[in-house]
Amino acid sequence: MPPSTSRPIRVAVLADSDTRWKWGALTGARIVPGNPSGDAGASGTGQLAPVLDGFLLRGRATPTPRQLREVGVRADSLREVTAVEFLRAMAQTSYDVLVLALVGGGVQAVLHGLSRVWEGRGERPVVVTGYVGVVYEKLADGLLLRHGADLVLANSRQDAERFRAVYEGVGADASSVTEVALPFLGGAPYAGEHTPYTVVFAAQPSVPDTRTDRLYLLDRLVRHARLHPDREVLLKLRSKPGEHTTHIEELPYQKLAQKLDLPPNLRLVYGNMGEVLDRTDLMVTVSSTAALESLHRRIPTVVLTDLGVREALGNHHFVGSGCLASWDQLDAGHRPAPDEEWVARQGVAADGSYATAFDAARTRIAELLASPGLPPLTPYYTPATAPGYLPGILSRHHLGPDGSPLPGAPAAGREPGPVRQIVRRAARGAYRHGVQRVAPVIRRMGEL
Repeated sequence: MPPSTSRPIRVAVLADSDTRWKWGALTGARIVPGNPSGDAGASGTGQLAPVLDGFLLRGRATPTPRQLREVGVRADSLREVTAVEFLRAMAQTSYDVLVLALVGGGVQAVLHGLSRVWEGRGERPVVVTGYVGVVYEKLADGLLLRHGADLVLANSRQDAERFRAVYEGVGADASSVTEVALPFLGGAPYAGEHTPYTVVFAAQPSVPDTRTDRLYLLDRLVRHARLHPDREVLLKLRSKPGEHTTHIEELPYQKLAQKLDLPPNLRLVYGNMGEVLDRTDLMVTVSSTAALESLHRRIPTVVLTDLGVREALGNHHFVGSGCLASWDQLDAGHRPAPDEEWVARQGVAADGSYATAFDAARTRIAELLASPGLPPLTPYYTPATAPGYLPGILSRHHLGPDGSPLPGAPAAGREPGPVRQIVRRAARGAYRHGVQRVAPVIRRMGEL
């Protein structure tokens, strides 16, 4: 039944990294029916503001408090959980909308777990999932792992077409695919050069992934700063050493930069990307989603070709964009002009259509909330269709083939007590130290 206008719509977001929390929380606010502003704090339509509860899936990339502050998304509550703890919470608490902001395997496991805990239940939330940014690899794998949600969000017209083609190609229901846009676009359009003129290089945790390539990009950034001493050159970093994001960063630029003599007009910066874009005159990246944020605001944007245009780098996605260029061209004063047709297909909404980009999702969710009862979740993968693949995905989250907790699953039947919570925090700290600090060193030693 539809949520009453006398109470706020309740949204739950489950995320497994800082970027997915940002995408999930902002998406959850934007797709709420009657909340066109996309603000979790006010609906603007007379309807009560939505309540947004956040759940952070415990793992190597669970956001730190600093990362959560940098994202800047408000939640009414926020706590860490295992998959089993989250499923227990969903069995005990009623929500209207549930956003799964997880890697594909996590989405699939939770969908099967939810199917079990909601079995025989007359009402359940509308389940939504999607992608944080550009989809340039593992298209079929990631999509089929997300199948079964009520809405699978596509961030652009191009992605919506590709998503439907994949589902229809395997005989799966494609009606869940819903075109939207990236939820974190926004900010004032570029109005002209700042003083000083500011060049921003948006670093990525895993692209490129070799020391040689990273040192090359860092050296070119240094050379550009020295060649243009009147400019401010910023290296925008995603995380501090020891923190993890959606992808593992084994060679942080800030560590590589410690061994270089940086010119005074080159600085390393953190913070919200939107705030950095407020003072950007030229955005440079290998393939970061920041390029789409920049294009949305019509800031001159360059996707580097220095290391080649390759699927492994993700910059092949920008073929046809008009944004591909090299550092040599930038040093000589080149400024790219984006292809308007390409931009229009990428969900960038630089033409002013962003205000309506989420209307289709809001309408679909409103229809589902108004229905007398939602059907059971039916993922494409089942023990019958993928008996050699699905059990391994489920077991990584301590779930059996039927979606129920495996024997010995962490806190499968009870809330952890105070002592267990203290031990868990200590163990989690040791685990993260091993994954984030020790393991990369061992891997690099093995390459010597």
